[in-house]
Amino acid sequence: MTILVAIDFSDLSKRVVAEADKLASRLQAKVYLLHSVEPEPDFMGYDDDPKVMRDQIALQYHREHRLLQEYAQSLRDKGLDVTAVLVRGIFSESILQHADKVSADLIMVGSHGKGTLSALVMGSCSQQVIRHATVPVVVIPQVKD
Repeated sequence: MTILVAIDFSDLSKRVVAEADKLASRLQAKVYLLHSVEPEPDFMGYDDDPKVMRDQIALQYHREHRLLQEYAQSLRDKGLDVTAVLVRGIFSESILQHADKVSADLIMVGSHGKGTLSALVMGSCSQQVIRHATVPVVVIPQVKD
């Protein structure tokens, strides 16, 4: 079995990874841990100071790559077969594309539960994944304190 686990480095990511650990351990599943970096908006160019912009983006990618590897290593330390994947693109589209690419049997995502208005205005990543996925999707909710 192959599980694609999408994380965004919010506080919810820890819970998503913990739940993925439980499920993957029970099923002896291969885990793809995916983080998607949002694409650069069309209106943001490098016209003002291209080196500074490139350096900032490179630093962001480096930080996110390191965090992703830390999450992956924590699962490997528990005996799981994990591949960490950092991609650039719209989060929901990246999840769906990579799920197809690795022939995932299951997708795990978190839901921040921002509410109906937010989902109507911006759309919900988890809702988009559920709506378009060809495999089962497990949604891990944000726990409210």
